Amino acid sequence: MSVSAVGVAVAQFAPTSDAAANLAVIDDLASRAAARGAALVLFPEYASYFVDPFDESLAAHAQDVDGDFTRALREIARRRAVVVVAGLVERGTGERVRNAVVAVDGDGVLAVYRKLHLYDAFGQHESDWVEAGDAAEPETFEVAGLRFALMTCYDLRFPEVARVLADAGADVVLTAAEWVRGPLKEHHWRTLLHARAIENTLYVAGADHPPPLGVGASAVVDPQGVEIAGVGTATDVAVGFVDAAIIERVRRVNPALALRRFRVEPIPRTGDPGAH
Repeated sequence: MSVSAVGVAVAQFAPTSDAAANLAVIDDLASRAAARGAALVLFPEYASYFVDPFDESLAAHAQDVDGDFTRALREIARRRAVVVVAGLVERGTGERVRNAVVAVDGDGVLAVYRKLHLYDAFGQHESDWVEAGDAAEPETFEVAGLRFALMTCYDLRFPEVARVLADAGADVVLTAAEWVRGPLKEHHWRTLLHARAIENTLYVAGADHPPPLGVGASAVVDPQGVEIAGVGTATDVAVGFVDAAIIERVRRVNPALALRRFRVEPIPRTGDPGAH
């Protein structure tokens, strides 16, 4: 590991409808991560508030990006001297919310991402409760010279999302998730984390809810598709060290991004605003 390597932690826990309890767990896991050398801690999707199944309480507990939850994350980030990335139920339009991810340090919000592809699959219908984000220019941020970008859960199944982030200069893609359990779902989660890393020759980190609702298996994957840190099914953190020199070396050997012959362009959305 070079002296320029940056510790990235995936923090796995099961958010609930108790916002104060969620923040207490986030603070504890951020403390553990910092003690293990992390400069950034990634938490799951819906870290601010979660119920299963979704109901009207989702909108009732939605917040603005600069609301109480984000301010509390900033205080945790300041106290633990880390960047915190976590899922936020953001106030949306009418009764629907936005499924957002915020990245903060002690001084403020570094980036916001709103889930592009809603989970209308495997018997679920997230768009009944959530409005999709717009295919806007990605917001990225730097930590110790490395550039980070955000995505959310089901977006992992769409390789174009990660490719757009690679084109925006991302060295590390951070994926906040609630990857619902089911037949072959853990296999899909692991395969897609590795695939997005390999095809874009960058690091990919994914933080999930643990069982019984999520698959767990939060991980940090390097640009060659090697899992360098991971959590099983527990509430815990794992720290992987990401290194710009490794990205550079992999891209010298495998210049796939430079050799490609296709661009990624957004498809205009039609019909229902929650459709994807």
